[in-house]
Order: sequence, then C-alpha cells, then structure tokens
Amino acid sequence: MVRSCEQEIPGWVYVGTLLFFIYFHSVTVSGAPLKQEALDSGATVLNHSMSLVHRMENLLAMGNSSDVSLRVHTINTDEVKVIQAHSLVLSLQSDVFEELLLSRNNSALVLTETPDCAAAFDKFIRYLYCGDISVRLDQVISLHKLASRYHVWALQQGLSQYMAQHLSSDSPAGHVVSWYNYAQQIGDATLRDSCLQYLSWNLSSVLQSGEWGSISEDLLLSLLQRSDLILQSELELYEALESWINHNQPVTTTVESALKAVRYGMIPPQHLFRLQKQSLLMVKHYESIRDLLYLAFQFHSASPIQLAKYFDVNCSIFTPRNYLSSSWGSPWIINNPTRDDRSFSFQTQLGPSGHDSSKRVTWNALFSPRWLPLSARSTYTELGAMQPTRTEAGRPRIIVTPATSSPDFAGVSFQKTVIVMAKQQGKVVVRHVYNFHQSTEEAGDFLVDADLQRRASEYLIDSSLYLHIVIKPLYHTLLVARK
Repeated sequence: MVRSCEQEIPGWVYVGTLLFFIYFHSVTVSGAPLKQEALDSGATVLNHSMSLVHRMENLLAMGNSSDVSLRVHTINTDEVKVIQAHSLVLSLQSDVFEELLLSRNNSALVLTETPDCAAAFDKFIRYLYCGDISVRLDQVISLHKLASRYHVWALQQGLSQYMAQHLSSDSPAGHVVSWYNYAQQIGDATLRDSCLQYLSWNLSSVLQSGEWGSISEDLLLSLLQRSDLILQSELELYEALESWINHNQPVTTTVESALKAVRYGMIPPQHLFRLQKQSLLMVKHYESIRDLLYLAFQFHSASPIQLAKYFDVNCSIFTPRNYLSSSWGSPWIINNPTRDDRSFSFQTQLGPSGHDSSKRVTWNALFSPRWLPLSARSTYTELGAMQPTRTEAGRPRIIVTPATSSPDFAGVSFQKTVIVMAKQQGKVVVRHVYNFHQSTEEAGDFLVDADLQRRASEYLIDSSLYLHIVIKPLYHTLLVARK
C-alpha cells in the first residue's frame, strides 16, 4: 500500500495512474496531438494535473513502490549517489533507460557519470517524473549532456533554447565561450552560430570581461576574420589580442596568424607609430607583419584614387568593421518611436586613411514609424473623396543619406549599418544589425518583425529605440596599373 496525505491507495491503482500520467506527459511534450474526450454542451473540465505532479514528486522523493535503484558513480572518485526509482517511468521517458533496464541482472542499475553530470543527476531524474526543471547557467551543459545521452529529446531541445535566450545573462566567469565550445563539440550548428553572433556583435564588452582570456585559438582566429565585429576601434582589438597572447602564450604560428588578421589600415598612423615602438608583441613579431604595416602606412599617405591604381583595395586590411567611435558614426536614441517621424544629422570622417581623416561628411537620417509604399497610401476616388490610409499597416523605416555630394567621394562608396540595441537580462546588448549600401539609402527589412506599439517590446529600452548608425567607407579599384 502507498500512503498519501488523504487516504491509502492500493499500489496497483497508483501504478495505473502513473502510467496514464507518463503517457499524457510524453505525447504532449513531444508535440504529438492527443485525442481529447468529447464534452457535452455546458460541461466543465476539472483539472487536477498539478496535484498529480505533486504526487509524482513525492513518489520519487519517498521511493515508494520503487523497483530499481540507480547507483550513480562519479568518475575517478569513490562517490556513489543512490536514487530509488521506478522502471515504468524511466522506460517510458527514455529508450536508453528502457534498454538498460531490460539488460540488468538485479534491482540495481549502475551508471557512471562525470562529476558535473553526477551533480545534476537528481534534477534530471526529477524532470522525468514531473516534467519541469529549474536551470542555472552553470548546470545547463551538464543537463544537456544527460538529456542527449539518455535521449530525452524534449529536455534537450528546451535546454538548447534556454542557452540561445540567455547568452546575455551575467555570470561570474562568463558562459558564452564555454557554450560555443560545447556546441562545436556536439555539432549543434544553431547554438554555435548564436554564440558566435553574440560574441561578434558585443565584442567590446567581451574584450573587457574575464571570458576573453578563455577564448580558444580557433574561436579567436574565427572572430578576427569577421567584418561584422562591433567594437570601439581596431586599436581596441589589437590591444585585446596582445592581452590574450600574453595570457595564453600560444605557439608562434598562432600568434603570427592572429597578428596578420588585424586590419592595420583602420588604425590611425599615429597609433601605428606608437605600437611599433611600445608594443612588445609587435616588436617581437615585426618581421611577420612588416609588409602589412608598410601597406597600411602607404594607405594613410595617399588618396584613394592613387592607391587604387596600384593596389587591390578590396582586401580585408582596407575593409572597416563596425566601429562605435565618433569618427565612424553616432548613437541615436528615439524616445516614444511610434509618435511621429524623426530626423537627425551627424558627421563622420570621409575615410579611415590619414589622407582623408580631416575631411568630414554630413549625414541625414530619417526615421518613420509607419511608412507606407505609394500603393498603400491615401487615394482619391472619381468623386474627389479621399480614401483613408490604414496607418496600422505601415512599418518602421530608416533612411540615411549624405547631405551633399563631393568630388572627394570618387573611389569611395559607403556601407551604412544600423545597430539596434535592446535590454536582455538587465544588460544592454545588440539586438539586430541592418546593413545597406549607398545606392539603396535604406534597409528594406528594418524592424520588420518589431512591434514598437507594445511598451514591453524587446526592441525598446524604457520605451525608447536605441540605435547606433555606422558609416563604413569602402574603397574600389578604379584603374589597373600597366605592366
């Protein structure tokens, strides 16, 4: 007999109820449709499922009617954790457990786990009984490993979603890099790409965190190749790279590969001169990057047209990343963005080369919360009556154009990048990045999925839209030098 707080229930009745609960839980979690009982008109559904979950939790905690003892050994230790469980629950929730239970010789099932997985095993088993679980940042990988090993696919999927949604959460030592490494290890491309995008779009904050030093060589080199990195300047990236190399002491080939990925043309010449003399890293490996530094100084001393005659200016050393310093763009905070159209003007340098650094370009930005194409705007009937415009059908729009044209623009085009910030888990992070070329003047998909009318919109911070506009001058080869 199994005793509850209300009355004594025969064991076979409890097992029958248990079977029903597990079947119901497994089909609903997996997403398969569950045939519902037809109800008479006016019938009322009585739902006591939470009470059943509570009973299941007590069943596990008390070990009543247990027919299997899980003996969880921790690798390389004498620690053994014993859990009194029920083969029916384990078998219905996991086909791996089902096979293990069929092949056992006695009432004990011996399992061996790593220390991190052994520490989370109680939570994992409780999920099999109750269908819910409390997750901490430092336990999510352990639980994901257990869910994968024992084929509990609903839990595995839920934990993957949890990680994708909690990249910005605060943790003492950081967690995005370890999640990236884990995703790379298990071949989860979706999680891996989410981590890589977060690191790329929030690189400035990552560089200042303790997590930067734990980045692997492969991840470091992968980041250095990207043009969508968002950070203050290329100089900030070089100084962070120097710190990483001093901390990790990688082999010479890794150091030189990393140094060659720095875009020295994007560093002002006065800082390059300083680095040549004061950076111990650059002094030590100067020969490996001498040609790149020479090319960078040529870039800073000549006009884009002259440079384009003799060099391929489409290579990465001349391609800007998304720099947040004032020379490259400006932040723009739009309060109550659904109210009306807004305009904004700012200046950037014409180009990153020393030749153009003193020249300024004025830009005009226009934001419209409910822009409509001509086909959807107000029209007039034959009788002269105006058909009303459905303003709720409009979508946000942003246009960025130069205020004037100039002969100095020859050989240069401008890629415009609009960065949208958001607050996640109390931290301001990059929510989305929109890129568009000078010839289009606007991003066609700008905030296409955003509901700015909703005060709690994930695109708003305190009811305001936080943008940062970056202007990236791109040089083009105009002439080919004659041989």
